[in-house]
Amino acid sequence: MLPFLTPSSPHSLIPSASNHPLNISLIVSDLSTKGAGRWGGAIRPFLLAQALQKLGHQVKLFGLGYDSDLPPITDDQLSVFCVRCPYYAGLGGTWRTLNQLLPKIDGDILYAVKLKPSSYGIALLKKYLSGRPLILDIDDWEMSWFGGDDWRYEFKLQGLVNDIFQANGVLKHPDHPLYLQWLEKLVGQADAITVHTEFIQQRFGGVYIPNGKDINLFNPQDYDAIKSRIKYGLENYKILMFPGAPRPYKGVEDVLIALEKLNRPDLRLAIVGGSPYDEYDKKLQENWGKWLIQLPRSPVNLMPEIVAAADIIVVPQRETGSTLAQFPLKLTDGMAMAKPILATKVGDIPKILGDTGYLVDPSSPDQLAEKIEWILNHLDEANIKGKQARERCSKDYSIDSMAKILEEVLSPFHKYTNIS
Repeated sequence: MLPFLTPSSPHSLIPSASNHPLNISLIVSDLSTKGAGRWGGAIRPFLLAQALQKLGHQVKLFGLGYDSDLPPITDDQLSVFCVRCPYYAGLGGTWRTLNQLLPKIDGDILYAVKLKPSSYGIALLKKYLSGRPLILDIDDWEMSWFGGDDWRYEFKLQGLVNDIFQANGVLKHPDHPLYLQWLEKLVGQADAITVHTEFIQQRFGGVYIPNGKDINLFNPQDYDAIKSRIKYGLENYKILMFPGAPRPYKGVEDVLIALEKLNRPDLRLAIVGGSPYDEYDKKLQENWGKWLIQLPRSPVNLMPEIVAAADIIVVPQRETGSTLAQFPLKLTDGMAMAKPILATKVGDIPKILGDTGYLVDPSSPDQLAEKIEWILNHLDEANIKGKQARERCSKDYSIDSMAKILEEVLSPFHKYTNIS
């Protein structure tokens, strides 16, 4: 029997007289620099950690790292424990990895980020072995990437054998859609659920906690837009900015088609970071390179300075099962920095933006072109909306906003103390 599966006495919990700081283990599916580590403190696990720390709780991040070439993410403000795991680990490799990881997870509360075997599955196993309460955060509909509810695995003998035993057999990866599908049936095993969009809330239930922005870091008063434009080589253009990794469903192509239609030599789309997944950047450059400026991936503390250089932030999501479940972080980048925002009517975007930005239909380059032209001709009015967007972000979409809701989510767990 593997050491971490050795039976032990039940986890001891005793009532406590007051709300005390908790030790919370955030369990993340991929902490490598090609996973959650790519954007550092800018994405959901780190935002939750910031909000929990603001409440005075002790937070540690635990997870796997599938990237064999680059080191796992490190963070000066957080304790991060990452165990390397081969991408196609198989049963043996997965057990060996868990044998290293599970004994280290020591929180009073387990908080799994993403409905994946490599996060929620690990947290469930720890819950079963230790008796510790478990919160599940769902920030994506994972099955949407594979066709949603219509996806089926073909259980044919030869294919099954190959998928399990070949060196790169797909069933050797812990987050294969077959396992994702099975895991959806275990959502009810969590003691609480948090989500960040209405779509996910309708599907899985749970408490709505939006992605908050550090509005002290993202403060336009601390940055000079002209200096930022000069620093990043943008001073000769009107800049539309997409501060994220482009993917087909994110609608960047629609913006580029709109720029072709406008055919204004003073316009450029600046993409920050590029795609870490495939050759999609190359495709964009081949087809629309004259309208593109590619800026390198930058740590979160430099993003406000980069966003300051934009004239308009664009969030042109197309309508898919995946985008309906997403909360675009670049939306609050622009809101916090008081920028005019042009976005599409997809998912929660209209609700998040309210009347503090500009909305068009998804997959509509003509509407995008018309609205870009209008905003550039009415920049004073658009900048007023940008200031209203920052006020809205400060009120409803900040780290403080997240912390207030998390305090309520955690209140039932304050009566217990881990004394095992």
